[in-house]
Amino acid sequence: MSEVPILKETTRSTGREALRNNITAAMALAGAVRTTLGPLGQDKLLIDDEGRTMVTNDGVTVLESAKVEHPVAKMLINASTTQDRIARDGTTSAVLLSAELLQNAWELVLQGVHPSAIARGYRRAEEACREHFAKLIVDATPERQRQAAVTSLAGKIHEAMQHHLAGLAYEAAQAVVEERTNGIVVDPTRVKILTQTGGAMTDSHLVTGLVLAKKRATDLMPKHLDSGKIALVDGGLERRELMSSVNVNLTKAGVLEEFRQQEKALLHEQVDHLAAMGVTLLACKEGIDDDVHRRLSDAGIQAYRRVARSDLDLLARGTNATLNHDISSLTERDLGVFISSRNERWNGVMHWIVETEEGGATFIAKGSTNETVGEVERCFADALGVACQLLEEPHLLPGGGATQIALARHLRRFAEQFPGREQLAIEAFADALEVIPRVLAQNAGLDPLDTLLQTVAKQTTAEGDEGHFIGMNVRTKVPANMVEEGVVEPLRITRQVLSGATEAALSVLRIDDVLWAKQDPTVPDMPETDDES
Repeated sequence: MSEVPILKETTRSTGREALRNNITAAMALAGAVRTTLGPLGQDKLLIDDEGRTMVTNDGVTVLESAKVEHPVAKMLINASTTQDRIARDGTTSAVLLSAELLQNAWELVLQGVHPSAIARGYRRAEEACREHFAKLIVDATPERQRQAAVTSLAGKIHEAMQHHLAGLAYEAAQAVVEERTNGIVVDPTRVKILTQTGGAMTDSHLVTGLVLAKKRATDLMPKHLDSGKIALVDGGLERRELMSSVNVNLTKAGVLEEFRQQEKALLHEQVDHLAAMGVTLLACKEGIDDDVHRRLSDAGIQAYRRVARSDLDLLARGTNATLNHDISSLTERDLGVFISSRNERWNGVMHWIVETEEGGATFIAKGSTNETVGEVERCFADALGVACQLLEEPHLLPGGGATQIALARHLRRFAEQFPGREQLAIEAFADALEVIPRVLAQNAGLDPLDTLLQTVAKQTTAEGDEGHFIGMNVRTKVPANMVEEGVVEPLRITRQVLSGATEAALSVLRIDDVLWAKQDPTVPDMPETDDES
């Protein structure tokens, strides 16, 4: 009986060929963002299908904007996206480390080391690094937290704006701190970002409270309110429209007018219900009927219509109010409390500013062009994420490649405990960690190898535990104590880079068979036609 080619419509690569192709794809992806790392990294110009341009230094933005078909490259992009979601920084480092781990693994495979042995060695190395973090941690004082936010913006925007945005991000994080039974929680989503084109980037500022580009329903309503009660409606204060299929038969004159008066009376009852509960501020997701504007004004209620659901959620969290679909069913327990509500005109646009007891802030991003405003917005979001996680977990590590070099030195001593081939894998992991200081030096115009050797020698000969803090100051071009230089980064970022890069590398390393299904060009379905004889 002859063999049946069950995979005749599939392109297949196995063994070393599959691994080599996958690693080649990973190295190509890392090469796309390699030059963006560090304070002296270069920018990328991104152009989409419609010709829109974006200049950015953010690694995850570059990767997510690229059209990538290779599955292994997509795996590394997913690891970078996860890094951005969890830590808000370190995306480029995660991709570089993943690719370097795979490249070093390939060298071991060529020497006859099985991928399973390499995987075991990488796992041991990651665990050893996690344990060694305790010896490298420095306390996150308020000043160092600001420095960490500045470090996260290195290379993404000019130095003056780095300090400006980092300070604003730290203030915004302080405004949304919540103390709970399980510890401090800082949610960056409670900080709203509002963009405005025009002016300089340095005009970007922070406003305490929630700012919306909204004007009150009518100018008759109060312009400024002191503390009071707020009602949030996931609906509107307007007449209900009849269904299009409903037919109304009028039997006598005046019935339609009576019907309209009854509708108006129902709306007035809802306004009276708000006034009876002491509501002075109203925000609705839908419209507010013109017939109730005067009645709302007479009741001293400041009302806003067509407020986005996301903004209503922010208001609910800040005021402890509950969203309700119908005003008639509102109770005292559904109401929230605000500190003040006012209207201000900025650049010809009316804005609503409401301050709440539970905190909250709005960042106003400004710039001369849309591209500049977009970059300011992205940079602030990154700095805010770093500031928030430092308030939750106040632990820092030295930057400038100092942490990676210290971990690599520790792993080489740790590898001596294992007589088998896992020792080679642990040493390969240590070599991979040094890709960060090498790329930092290369992007600064320095010789990567000489710079790495100088920094390692300085760490080794330094007295006490401060040797772990020696990294490369790419501006002065000499090794220095990174903590004293103010170059620090959150522990959570480096820890996530380590775990994310290791997981991605091991996922690729375990693949020994790649099957590509051949796809025929598809033909669109023709619309059906009714043939009548």
